[in-house]
Amino acid sequence: MRLTLLATGSLMVAGLLTAPQANAGPQTCNDPFCVPGITPNVVLGAPCDNTSYYVFGTAVAGPSINAGRLVFCGSPRRYAPRWFRSQPMVGIKEENTSCNGYQNNVAQAPDGLFLTCVPMNGEALWRRGDA
Repeated sequence: MRLTLLATGSLMVAGLLTAPQANAGPQTCNDPFCVPGITPNVVLGAPCDNTSYYVFGTAVAGPSINAGRLVFCGSPRRYAPRWFRSQPMVGIKEENTSCNGYQNNVAQAPDGLFLTCVPMNGEALWRRGDA
């Protein structure tokens, strides 16, 4: 019995250590749950410091927001950056690629850049959200 368990455990460990197959292809991320760098436990309206990269967070409960609500660090004109409610996030997208069907949504680029879907000149593209 012990030998069987040991052999099974060894096979499981060996399976975890092997590299993925070459044809596995790139992974996709189409919702906030797979986006890296989201800051937990932020307070809506509190100061924040980066409006360009890794700008998303999840809020703590408060009088005007539910716990876990997606927020982003933004800087309105002439004001210091602070946490605001976010538009719906659709995961990780590439800057300057089509975002047809995602108008009024936000995303994060693979390098952490804040992106928003901007319709312009008859097409919709993922553009910098801090511009």
